[in-house]
Order: sequence, then structure tokens, then C-alpha cells
Amino acid sequence: MLVTCRFSSKPAVAPSSSSSKQSRHAPSEGAQMAGAAALARIEQKQRPKVHTSQDAIRNQGEKRTVLNPDSPEPMKDAACLSVSGVYFTCPLTGATLTKSQREVHIKEAILMRFEEDDIEASVMMVHTFNKDREKVKAAVDIISKYVDNICKNPSEEKYRKIKVSNKVFQEKVSPVEGSREFLQAVGFISVMLPVEAQEEEEEFLVLPEQSDDALELMKERRDRLQRGEPVRAQLDRQPQAFRPSPNAQRFELPPEFYNLSAEELKKEQQQRTELVEKNAMLRTKAMREREEQRERRKYNYTLLRVRLPDGNLLQATFYAWDRLPALFEFVRESLMDGWQPFELIAPGGQKLQESEEVTLVECNLVPAALLTFAWDAAVQADIAAAGGKSSAALLKPELLERIQTLS
Repeated sequence: MLVTCRFSSKPAVAPSSSSSKQSRHAPSEGAQMAGAAALARIEQKQRPKVHTSQDAIRNQGEKRTVLNPDSPEPMKDAACLSVSGVYFTCPLTGATLTKSQREVHIKEAILMRFEEDDIEASVMMVHTFNKDREKVKAAVDIISKYVDNICKNPSEEKYRKIKVSNKVFQEKVSPVEGSREFLQAVGFISVMLPVEAQEEEEEFLVLPEQSDDALELMKERRDRLQRGEPVRAQLDRQPQAFRPSPNAQRFELPPEFYNLSAEELKKEQQQRTELVEKNAMLRTKAMREREEQRERRKYNYTLLRVRLPDGNLLQATFYAWDRLPALFEFVRESLMDGWQPFELIAPGGQKLQESEEVTLVECNLVPAALLTFAWDAAVQADIAAAGGKSSAALLKPELLERIQTLS
């Protein structure tokens, strides 16, 4: 199998999220306050720096990947690539994004949701904008304690006042983006109040006294905060059907499939060559297997093709750490008769087992591989004996309508 990495200058354009917006009701005062606070926070921080991948091609000699770190110019046309790049889908807007676009786009999409549901938006903000999960949990626990104390003691004013300069608030809650927005969304307002033995007033977050129904609603919102999960862009598998081709085993991969930069790849190749020359006679089988595992961990994604019985090819992008059930599910959803059991055979004749929770890396299916599809022979025999017939077309119409010729 021939796998090549190439550069492409063809950009992917994310659809404008404004095009997908529905007509909305005017935002509430609380939503406007929370949204304004969230936007102010974002503007105060430096926008994420976009790192453009300059990955080059590694040379593995006896291995199947073809390397070319000295490629002089980026390619102007991506037509020769097996896939133009790695793309993601925003679960909030449906926009197709590149890796460098996804974080900024999702943050903007979350901030836009303050107009519709400030609780949902602030919960998303807490769980998505902050990478340290332990700090998020600590903040959520403290905010939950605020709510619990208020619900248990609704008439006691001290539980409905949070001193912003309080050490616990400053160290555990305030640094977590979205925490203050959530408190504002449940009804806290910012007020400057006098402090005993101080000349200057200090900022407090104060919750007006709540009715019984409002307290129950606070508990529900607390639960939503506790159950929150990060919003993550989903890998776009870019399913594509190809006609039968003698080039089925040839892959031209874009640089996004690799973890290392061109300079890192070149330096590592030199080091690996020197090490092999020194230890060629001393390496055991276990040492070689460990080295191969390290090699495979350099890939984030893998491009897989499945050769069907009619010769057509089905191609899709996967995470290198996706497990076999995800591969089988994708193939099944692409078939007209996906209910029928089938087999997938890896290069070298290894039969993959859908029930095994092993990663594609562990199956040696990175950075690209051609698999062979076969219907379960026993089931096919039963269908034939009963006088039944399988669909003439194996793939679903939406795939066949876009079928291409593999160059």
C-alpha cells in the first residue's frame, strides 16, 4: 500500500452561522446581561492563535508510508489528494469546520445562544470554555452549594449574597469562564454594597428573595449545570464512493493526518535511521513491536477504504483511536442491506471482529488502509435457499449519486 502526505492550500469555508439562525424573540434582560458579560470576557482574552500545520512527508523505508519532507511548494490543487483535509461539524450550527476553525466557531455559537436560553448557554460555557475538568467540578460544586443553601434557607439574606472579593469565590469560581454568567442567568445581580469597617463599597452578587416555584426552578437549573458536558465538534467522516480502480491501495494524505511538523519529522527520521544502523543486529521482536506502536501514535486520523463485492470503494475518515464497532457501524449505515451480517478483512487477511473494543491503531489501520468487505456466507446461503435476493446496489443512493473515479 502506498501512502503519501501532501500539502494543500485549498481552504475550507465554514458556513456562516447567521444563515442558520431562526427568527427569535427579543432576549430577556437577564439574557442580555449574561450575554454581554460573556462577550466582555472573551474580548478581554486573546483570541486563540491559529496554528497552520506545515507537516511534511515522513520516509519509513521498508514501511508502507512514502515520505517527502523536502516538498518545495504547497500544491495549488487538491484534486490529487485522497481527501482534501480533515473537517468537523459543529453540533450547534451544523457548520463544516477545519481544525483551526472549530474552537472559535463553537465559542461564538455558544455565546449566540444567550439570546435564546441563557441557562443553557452558561452551562455550555462552563463545561466547554475551561479545559481543566477538576477546576470545573470545583466551581460547579461551589455554585451548587450556593443554590442548596438558598433553597434550604430562602428567607435568610446572607445566603443570597456573594461577596465577589471572597477568597473562595475568587480562587474557585471566578476563574472558571461561564460561572458568573450562570449565576446571573439564575437571577443574581451585581450590586455595590457597603462593608463594615471599610470606607469603600464592594461588589456583591445578590439574589432577590425567591418564591417557592422560583426555588424549584433554581434546583432544576443547578441540576442542568451538574449534568453539563463540553460541546465538541464532531469529526466529519466525509463518506465518498469510488468506482472500481487499480489505485485503490494508493493514498495521498493531507498534512492534517500527522501529529508532527515537517522539521520534527525530518529530525526524527534522521535519529531513527541512526538508531536502526546502530542496533540493527540487536533488536528483538518485542523491541520492533514497541517501535511500531510509537510510530502509529504519530497519527491523529486514518483514511479507510472498503472494497465491496461489486468492486466499488467506500471511503471515510476516522480518528486513529476510534474502535472497531464505530467502523462497522459506519459501513452498515452506508449499505442498502445493512441488516445483513458482514465481515471486514484487513490487509494481510486479518478478519476484524465487530465485538472487539480495539482501536484502529491497534489493528494497524493507520494512517490509511484498504479493507475487503464480504457478506456472511452462511446467511447468504440461507437467503439463496429461501429464494431471496440481495439488493442489486450495495451502497445507498445518496452515496452512488456522488460516486467518483479514483485517480
